[in-house]
Amino acid sequence: MAFITRLPILVLLFSANILCQEEYDDLFLPTPHHQRRIRTPVDSELYTYFPRVCARECRCTPSFPFAMYCDNRKLKYVPNIPAHVRYLYLQSNEIEAVPENALINATLLQEINFSYNKIKSSMIDKGVFGKLKHLTRLNLGHNKLGEVPVPLPKTLERLSLGFNQITKLPADTFRSLINVTILDLSNNQLPDGAVKGHHLGKMTSLLQINLRSNKLKSMPGDLPSSLLQISLENNSISTIPANYFRKTPNLISLRMSHNKLKQVPYGVFNLSKLMELNLGHNQLTKTFYISRHLEHLYLNNNHFTTFNVTLMCPTIDVNNPNHLTYIRLEKNKLKGLFSTHMYACFPRLRTLVFGEQDAAPVVETQGAPGLFGISMSPPDGEPESLINY
Repeated sequence: MAFITRLPILVLLFSANILCQEEYDDLFLPTPHHQRRIRTPVDSELYTYFPRVCARECRCTPSFPFAMYCDNRKLKYVPNIPAHVRYLYLQSNEIEAVPENALINATLLQEINFSYNKIKSSMIDKGVFGKLKHLTRLNLGHNKLGEVPVPLPKTLERLSLGFNQITKLPADTFRSLINVTILDLSNNQLPDGAVKGHHLGKMTSLLQINLRSNKLKSMPGDLPSSLLQISLENNSISTIPANYFRKTPNLISLRMSHNKLKQVPYGVFNLSKLMELNLGHNQLTKTFYISRHLEHLYLNNNHFTTFNVTLMCPTIDVNNPNHLTYIRLEKNKLKGLFSTHMYACFPRLRTLVFGEQDAAPVVETQGAPGLFGISMSPPDGEPESLINY
């Protein structure tokens, strides 16, 4: 079931990118014969001057004069990049190398997209990106990198290295990336040792880190307090230390589906700002405390046979009710639902996905409040897949 998570801050993080244009360095200099001018949408009386030159393999448009589009051209090399280009799009080509002279003229580059190519670490000349002192976004996802290219400029704000074969992170490089807000390391081959130590903790501006689909067996060793979202899906993590999230008190979203969690410390998710918690596709059997601010909870495809709501919600405060609105429980071993305490604890609950349950022995609940123990199957015997309150 598709569902859009209402995370106000993360909406800003993942909103569509608007390509900002810059003014030419000096509007009062005479216009060279090889340049033209267009009206900017900001001020009808303000003109922006830009060169006509564009690499013959690429496309340049008057509406975005500082961008050069070279994507989907079956290129096997980096074309000549004019000095005025700030935004370079080379994704979805067949580029294998980034030589030292490839970006030598484009010293004003702010964004480079090299994703979906065939670039190997050994074919990136050392320092080719480190010389770009204005670079804020670098996308090297979906390539054949075995290592992170070094050095990288300290100006970077977004770094995408997902879908490669990276096995280690250069500590000195990552310690210096103090301006990065979004870091994508998903779908690599990072083991526990690659994310231990204090190099990630030095990234004091980091808001989102994606480590899904790696080879992690434990939680990353050191993360900065600035984090708002952690993605750890599809690893082999089996435990979470009781005080693990004390260093990340601002966490809004935690995604840990498809791991090997059997049990979590009762109060480990007592985070005042946590709004989304995804623990689907694990091996959990016992409930735990959830924060009053949590809105979306995913516990599908686990091993629950009973569900103790009173443990999740030990006290009821009508003036400060729990914010939970959505919960998924399908593919557990539950026999039914007992919802009396459910309404009291979660008065804002609107959607409960119960779905099909795996076969499990009948569990005696002895009428204990807050335990799921009464069948809610419809008359025809088919399990009810979605309950909207």
